[in-house]
Amino acid sequence: MANSKQARKRARQAENRRVLKASQRSMVRTYIKRVITAINGGDHAQAMDAFKAAQPVIDRIADKDVLSKKKAARLKSRLNKRIKALAA
Repeated sequence: MANSKQARKRARQAENRRVLKASQRSMVRTYIKRVITAINGGDHAQAMDAFKAAQPVIDRIADKDVLSKKKAARLKSRLNKRIKALAA
C-alpha cells in the first residue's frame, strides 16, 4: 500500500493508465478480428477494406505506447501477407 502522498498519486495514475490502455488494446483486437474474419471468409475486397480501417488504428495505438511499434509493424505485415495470398 502506498504511504506517501506522491506514491498514492502514482498509484492512481497507474490505475487510470491501465484502464485506458486496456480499452485501447481491446479496440485494436476488434479491428484485427474484423480483418481476420474477412480473410477467413475469402472476400478479398472486404478484407482490404477492413485492413485499411485497421491500419491507422494500429499505428495510433503504437504511437501511444499501448503496443510497441515493432509489434504493430509485425501485425500489419502478417495481415497484409494473408490478404495478398488471398488475392493470388
